[in-house]
Amino acid sequence: MAKYDVLIIGSGLSGLFSALLLAKAGKRVCVLEKNQQYGGNLQTFERNHILFDTGVHYIGGLAEKQVLYEYFNKVGIANKLSLERLDMNGYDRICFADTPSLMYPHAQGYENFIQQLLLYFPSEKKALEQYADTMQSVCAQFPLYNLKQGDAKYNTETLSIKLLDFLNSITTDERLKAVLLGSNFLYGGTTEQTPLYVHALSVNSYIESAWRLTQGGSQITDLLIKQLQLHGADLFNNTEVTAFEYDSYNAISSIRTKQGRTFEASYIISAIDIKQLLNITGKAPFKPSFYKRVQCLKPTAAAFSLHLVLKPNIFRYLPYNIYWFKDNNSVYQAANYSINDFPLSYMISMNPPKNGGEFTDNMTILTYMNPTELHRWEESFCTNTEGKSRGELYEIFKRQRAMDLLDCVALQFPTIKNIITDYYTSTPLTYRDYIGNFTGAMYGYKKNANHIMESVFMPQTHISNLYVTGQSVAMHGLVGVTISAVLTYQILMRSSGFL
Repeated sequence: MAKYDVLIIGSGLSGLFSALLLAKAGKRVCVLEKNQQYGGNLQTFERNHILFDTGVHYIGGLAEKQVLYEYFNKVGIANKLSLERLDMNGYDRICFADTPSLMYPHAQGYENFIQQLLLYFPSEKKALEQYADTMQSVCAQFPLYNLKQGDAKYNTETLSIKLLDFLNSITTDERLKAVLLGSNFLYGGTTEQTPLYVHALSVNSYIESAWRLTQGGSQITDLLIKQLQLHGADLFNNTEVTAFEYDSYNAISSIRTKQGRTFEASYIISAIDIKQLLNITGKAPFKPSFYKRVQCLKPTAAAFSLHLVLKPNIFRYLPYNIYWFKDNNSVYQAANYSINDFPLSYMISMNPPKNGGEFTDNMTILTYMNPTELHRWEESFCTNTEGKSRGELYEIFKRQRAMDLLDCVALQFPTIKNIITDYYTSTPLTYRDYIGNFTGAMYGYKKNANHIMESVFMPQTHISNLYVTGQSVAMHGLVGVTISAVLTYQILMRSSGFL
């Protein structure tokens, strides 16, 4: 049985990136993935010869000298990505049902961001300038976000500023507030407890530069795996960790899998959901206060996804995303819809045309879905390799919600139903079964400005050779989990000199 220096559980971006940093540092590395497809939220699927993304619909910070480009460049993949830049004057367009002809733009570049919104809010220049300055100043307080030597200490004063308090301090215009919050689907919505830094770290990289991956998010996975293999790492899919064995010093001595294999490593990095990790470890290795803190974490919102195959040469390709809301209040309450008032919002994205033409043959529509709607199927399990169908009632439920969603989209695009040839849906149960979060939450666990340290975890755990990384313990999104991987790597190596 081979023994590794470091074994990583989970092959999402944080797992693969931390694995590659370690492999490049000369460590013998192994990655274990429970699913058939590597990549976590980077996974894609193909239907009708069209590639659909499951989690990554656009990406920010990929221009030279920007955060994600520089980290990807350090591991040799930045210049190998197939990208298309979104509309400079409005990569996101925010829409409301009461003004269907208006699309409020989020533009690339902070000066351009201000100028484009001034066309709609001419008396709000000061507020827009304060917003832009604050987004940048908040992000500047996170060293790894700015490619500087990591500092594991947190500035709790910065982390505890509430997003809504900040917006209320710069403007009284409710529509402007709603527009500035219009892409809050990127972090699971806005509540009174949402910290300002979550918003800033989420939107800043897109304002700097916004892109679509023309070959889907899985190309990031493929490039990272190729680099891992070049550096001698081993990867095993369809390999689910179910138990740890411990030595007399409370260190993990070996890992057992559902498939009956045993692995040994000097150090373990968990890149899976932290509650799922504690299901494997049990309570005993941790302090009761830590175990309780993890169990009390509140999940972020979950999503319903509708993937459309469109008739060719009819619907023009949109080089931007659309965020639609029923009204201003829906920006804050979209995840808390009533059963008969679904949906209150949605997001539209699409993959670029393969031939570079002006029409698209695909569209993905995302909206919030309350997991309680799915309670009758919560004991089921279904992936492409395990479990069984959830039955006809589940399919009927999905069809009804798909039609409800299309009814709303038709308010903005009246002919949409007439140009669909096929459609495919997923619910929070789909996400739960593939990713491992118990409610199918999109972004791990909520950050609460009132109790900020309750959801902030350092990489090293009470188990001496077990470390954690990923969106359930740090920031979410491609930038957030990449930085989480770098921090975990640095602390594990007792060095911060690699990047």
